[in-house]
Amino acid sequence: MTTFVDRVELHVAAGNGGHGCASVHREKFKPLGGPDGGNGGRGGDVILVVDQSVTTLLDYHHSPHRKATNGKPGEGGNRSGKDGQDLVLPVPDGTVVLDSRGEVLADLVGHGTTYVAAEGGRGGLGNAALASARRKAPGFALLGEPGDAGDVVLELKTVADVALVGYPSAGKSSLISVLSAAKPKIADYPFTTLVPNLGVVTAGATVYTVADVPGLIPGASQGRGLGLEFLRHVERCSVLVHVLDTATAEPDRDPVSDLDTIEAELAQYGGLDDRPRVVVLNKVDVPDGQDLADMIRPDLLERGYRVFEVSAVAHKGLKELSFALAEIVAKARADRPREEATRIVIRPKAVDDAGFTVTREDDGLFRVRGEKPERWVRQTDFNNDEAVGYLADRLNRLGVEEELMKAGARAGDGVAIGAEDNAVVFDWEPTVMAGAEMLGRRGEDHRMEALRPAVQRRREREAERDEAQREFDDFNPF
Repeated sequence: MTTFVDRVELHVAAGNGGHGCASVHREKFKPLGGPDGGNGGRGGDVILVVDQSVTTLLDYHHSPHRKATNGKPGEGGNRSGKDGQDLVLPVPDGTVVLDSRGEVLADLVGHGTTYVAAEGGRGGLGNAALASARRKAPGFALLGEPGDAGDVVLELKTVADVALVGYPSAGKSSLISVLSAAKPKIADYPFTTLVPNLGVVTAGATVYTVADVPGLIPGASQGRGLGLEFLRHVERCSVLVHVLDTATAEPDRDPVSDLDTIEAELAQYGGLDDRPRVVVLNKVDVPDGQDLADMIRPDLLERGYRVFEVSAVAHKGLKELSFALAEIVAKARADRPREEATRIVIRPKAVDDAGFTVTREDDGLFRVRGEKPERWVRQTDFNNDEAVGYLADRLNRLGVEEELMKAGARAGDGVAIGAEDNAVVFDWEPTVMAGAEMLGRRGEDHRMEALRPAVQRRREREAERDEAQREFDDFNPF
């Protein structure tokens, strides 16, 4: 059964915002109490948080679909809906978040580091919040926005100071077991180590972590063996330790050629040229191993490597190795740039930035893209004519109609607001500005299909009076 997973594809969905409420206050002796619809609640976010107690992505391998809760709709009596609960997902230290195209979205290093993988939708405004001097009693409310949804890839890159690399069965697991309290699986066959192992080493005042990376073989950087799958775990280390087997039983192998092969694979993988190298000649407790170590040691020193002869079985040379690694790690930590507090950069928008664009496509369709118009469309209930009119007013105030005219749009042309896969398309009808020819009696507008109640009652009384007058004239011939 799989117990270690360092790469998963996670399907995340934030909560949807709750719809606003359209309600009118009703109370005895107060027939026109005014709008009192509350706002909808905000949808919950999906948040990734680094947790030191988590060491694998196994939970997300078994349950890759994660969704936050939705916001509650608003209610009458100015009662706002409850916000959705954020979904917090703990991830190991060193997790890299990528999108579906492989681009890095976040590199989560350090306990408590957070990243919002999916943002919850806004709650819709109720008609109480939409009331104004011009629109005293709105008969509509705004819809809640849908939350973000998509796929992200989580990759774990082990956060370790020292990485042990080498051929399978070179003794890396044995070495980390005697340097630290780690208890990896140890056996006398290749690829015993199937997952990276971490161990904590204390050398004087320095405490550092050592990672045992599964064995590399020729072609590891192209995917042979387990190399490509776990080479990412050495990217964050401060020093690379080549563990060479001086007692190998394979006739076509020797420690120097093993070193050259591993270095070639690391070079092809890339990004590790600046890391200091240390060579460990392991298994010198074997007579032939000690003889071979004495033969190749001058060649390795000539190449500029620091060489240590050790035996994990006999516990030989371990103290010198641990203190030498502690010295290198301490120097790397001292040379590391000092972390500065995150700066808040404020980038004000240009004065002439309308926040949207209007483009004409090849088929003659005019497409409007922008955060505000697309959000307003998502919040509009198109089954409510008043809500549609409110949307038209907002788009007009934003300057969408003016930009459409500049782009060459004419009445009846198709206009789409939003992306191709989720757009609202309609035939554009420019707003007719009222002039002197549109004026009528005070308080009346013949463009309105429905008359106001007062006007309707007055006209009914006038019609009844005219009808009575005609009946009287027909009855009285004089």
